[in-house]
Amino acid sequence: MSTLSQQIVTDIKDAMKAKDAPRLTVLRSLKSAIQMATIEKHGADGELNEADTMGIVRKAIKQRQDSIASFKEAGRDELAANEAAEIVVLESYLPAAMTEDEIGKLVDEVIAEVGATSKKEMGAVMKQLQEKAAGRADNKLLSKLVMERLG
Repeated sequence: MSTLSQQIVTDIKDAMKAKDAPRLTVLRSLKSAIQMATIEKHGADGELNEADTMGIVRKAIKQRQDSIASFKEAGRDELAANEAAEIVVLESYLPAAMTEDEIGKLVDEVIAEVGATSKKEMGAVMKQLQEKAAGRADNKLLSKLVMERLG
C-alpha cells in the first residue's frame, strides 16, 4: 500500500474517532475510488503506486469542481459549498502547488530540453512537463503556457 493510501486509512480512523462525518464521507469515498482503481489495474491483490494514487485524488477534485459549476448554475449554492469543503479535504493529500513563476521557468526549461520550436512538438513537451511537475501544477495551465510559447 502506498504511503498516501496508508495515510488515508489512518485519517479515516481519526475522523471516526473525532465524529467528523463530512471528512469521513470524503475519505471513505476516496478510499473506495482507490480500491476500485487498484482492482481494475492490478487485480484484488495489487497495489497502486504513489503517482497513481495522487491521480485518483486529482480526479476526485476535478469531479467536485465540475459539480460546483453545475450546482452554481442551478442556483444550489449550499451544495456547491459542500463540494468546496470536500475539495479542501482532498487537496490536503496533494503536494504543494507550484507558483506561476516556477511553472513558467519549468515550461521554458522543458521546451529548451526538448528543442521544441512549433506546436507540432507540444505532445513531447507536455509529456516531459507533466513528469517534472509531478502533479504540482494544473495541466490546463501547463498546456496554455506551452501553447503561448510555441505559438
